[in-house]
This record gives sequence, C-alpha cells and structure tokens, in this order.
Amino acid sequence: MPESLTIEKTSPSPGEHTSVAVVGMGYVGLPTALGLHAGGVHVVGIDRDAGRLRAIETQTVDLIESDHRQLENSLGHEGFELTTDADRMADADVVIVCVPTPVDRHLLPDLGPLQGACDEVVRYARPGQTLILTSTSFVGTTTRMLVEPLIDRGFTIGTDIYVASSPERIDPGNVTHTQRDTPRVIGGVTPECAARATRVIELLASVTHQVGSPEVAEMTKLYENTFRAVNIALANEFADICAGFSLDPIEVIEAARTKPYGFMAFHPGPGVGGHCIPCDPHYLLWQLRATRTTAPLVNQAMNAIAERPKGVVDRMQGVLSDAGKGFGGSNILIVGVSYKPGVLDVRSSSALEIIDQLALRGAKVEYYDPLVTRMTLPSGAGMDSTMEPAAQDWDLVLIHTVQPGHDYSWIADCPLVLDATYRFDPTTVGGPV
Repeated sequence: MPESLTIEKTSPSPGEHTSVAVVGMGYVGLPTALGLHAGGVHVVGIDRDAGRLRAIETQTVDLIESDHRQLENSLGHEGFELTTDADRMADADVVIVCVPTPVDRHLLPDLGPLQGACDEVVRYARPGQTLILTSTSFVGTTTRMLVEPLIDRGFTIGTDIYVASSPERIDPGNVTHTQRDTPRVIGGVTPECAARATRVIELLASVTHQVGSPEVAEMTKLYENTFRAVNIALANEFADICAGFSLDPIEVIEAARTKPYGFMAFHPGPGVGGHCIPCDPHYLLWQLRATRTTAPLVNQAMNAIAERPKGVVDRMQGVLSDAGKGFGGSNILIVGVSYKPGVLDVRSSSALEIIDQLALRGAKVEYYDPLVTRMTLPSGAGMDSTMEPAAQDWDLVLIHTVQPGHDYSWIADCPLVLDATYRFDPTTVGGPV
C-alpha cells in the first residue's frame, strides 16, 4: 500500500465488525483473543514469536481455568487463527495492539516492541478499520505512534479510520476479577472513534467507561499502577517499622482494614514483580523529565521497591548471623520464584535478584516452585527447581511465593525460616491466597 493515498470509506457500519486482529499473543493478547472469539467474531492472533504460538497450540500456556477451557474450544475452529504474518492486519476490521511495554536494566522505558507493532499497524492500515491500543505506555503514545503516522499517510481520524486507547486491566491468575467482570476505560480520538472502540471492548468487558481522549485513558492506567506501587512501598515500610516494635504487620493491617472508609489494605512482601507495577510508574517518571515536573513521592516509592530484594537478603544475613552462621557455604532454599501466587511468570520477580545477591555473597542457592520447574536467570544461565526439598538439610529457607494447593508442611521441620510474605502458615495446604 502506498505511503499516501486517497481515502474511500469502505468500512462496515458501526458494530458490524466481522474480524479482529490481535497483535501480541502474550499474557494480555491471548485472553483478549479468546474473549473476542467467545463473543462471536473471527480472530487472527499475530505474534512474531513462533515458539509462543506453538505453546498456545499445545495449550502449554499460563491461563486461568476458564481461559484454558476457552482455548480448548477455540483451537482448530476456523474463526480462530494464529500466525506470524503481520500483513494479516490488513484483512481485519479491527486491530488491537497488546504488546509488552517493559523497562530496561536502567529502569527506562523500552519502547521497541510497541513502536515496532504500531509501525506495522500503520503500514497495513486500510480505510474503515478501528485501531485500539491496549498496551500501557506514556501519555500521548496513541497520538504519537498511531494518529500522527496515520495522518501522514493521508487518513482522516474519525472519518475513514478510527483510533482509541483502552489500556488492559488483566491480572494474570486472578479468578476473582476476570477480564469480563473488570470495567474498561476507553478514550477515542473523536466521539465516533470512542463509540466504535466501545462496541469492540464490550465484547470483552461487561462495563465500559468512556473518557474524553486517549491521553486521559493512558494517564488513568499509569495512575492505577502508580497508586499500587506507592501503597506497596508504604506497606513494606510499615512492616519494617512493626519489626522494630516486635509487632505483627499483618495483624496491624487486618485491624486497619476494619475501617469501612479511607483505607485499602496492601501487604508487604519480598519485592514487586510482573509486567505492571515495577514498570508502569517509570513510564510516568521518564516522561515528567520533559515537562520538568517532579514527583518525589512516586520516585521514592519506586526506589524503595527496587531496593526491597536487597533488604530481604540483608534480613536473611541477620537471621543466619543470629544462628552463628554466614552466607559462605550455607545451603539456602528459596520457596517460590514466580512474581505472584498461582502463575508461572518470573518476569521482574524479586526472587531472581535475591538469588543473584545470595550467590554473590557466597551462598549455595536452590529453589523449589511446583509451578516453575525451570527458569532462566538474568545472567542467561538455567536453573531447575529441586524435586524433593523436604529430603535436604537447609541452613535457611526463604518463603518468597506460596503456590495455592500445594503442601508446604515440611517447612515446619526446617530450623531457620524467613517468611518474606508475612502470611505463611505451614499447616495450611497452599498457604494464604
């Protein structure tokens, strides 16, 4: 298709979307594609990673049970396709961008995957399409990566092509707040853009909330996860404060949450991992540099979150020291390495940094996770979960992530245990949920 063109409107009437291309089939894109297919539309899932598509086809992907059932129903159906061919976007009435937006080792936004996906969306865009950006990014991403390049190609937004932002709200492993039950925010470039995007998103979420622009939708998502980051940092700080008074921080939190207004419970832990909280606020902080706006509270919270794993290792050193031991030559077990219970995902998991720190200090480290049987460390080295943790002698056991439905009663026989979740009960199968 030429870089500029004369537009002739050839779109279906609003609401008559017959096919949707989902760009990126990861933790957001796959549930999105499954939800749309369940809603009765033809779905083409596009991902550059052929290995990821094979994992989907063999059903060896991390999904909640209801999505696994939907995947089983969708595979092999003519209305559900998986491909690495980006040019299939041109065949779709709707294109939804669901690629990751990570940060690099310097905690700066890595916009490469998103920019590459948006470039392809613009390249294959045709008259009448609705384009929806769901990836979390900086304020103005939709305008910069989609709207402006489309205008350069000769499109008129809201007349012959329709663009909106509707940031994802998918919480992997969460069966309480499913995609269908979680409201979605939608910000269109024009009212018609918002209306068309809403008709698509309504296939995924039972409640939608329109805002006045893509920028408002983008800032909403950044605010949501920055709110969580700040409060997690506060919960961690209060846990340390409670330790100084020999108080149980969970007892304090449970007492505080009895107040029916003005309080929301957040819990301390060994660190913050996954795709959202450790990353999204940095997109805001990065962008604020250009506006010369300061956010000292957010900045300090993110620094505290980044330092949390090192603080856990320092606590482990203290526990060993009190027992007359040191890291050198000690056998240490990390229980659970995924970033949260119930998932296989180790992205940005604090367990990775804790393992690295322990190895640097001379400890012999192994891990046990019934869901994550093998993982790749930041160094690129592989590491396998120990098969029989109860059969070995450990100088110290760190409780990092407790996977629901598994027996941890053997930990009661370990001489030194540090519970970084603050809620572990070895007498309960699977521990706290």
